[in-house]
Amino acid sequence: MIELFSHVQPLLALGVVASTAATDAVYVLFTASVAARRRVSAASWSSVWYLLSSFAVITYTKDWVYVAFAALGSWIGAYASMTFLERGAAQPSPLARPMD
Repeated sequence: MIELFSHVQPLLALGVVASTAATDAVYVLFTASVAARRRVSAASWSSVWYLLSSFAVITYTKDWVYVAFAALGSWIGAYASMTFLERGAAQPSPLARPMD
């Protein structure tokens, strides 16, 4: 198993974790916008979501070992954004305002 990760480039792995964390955070915000029926906000988050996901996808399609780092980043991003949304529920949030 360790041999599988022996060729991993640490900075690239960190980039995959960061990009998938950001991607999942944006996906949560996109979903919140869709649930709130905010078209402009949902469309904006959707375009950012695809831009962010492209880095991780391009990276791990060349080397499948980076899928593990993508999964880690995905977990971090969803957890962090849910924490952000939960804290914002107690007070008015910019995410709660319709943008269109």
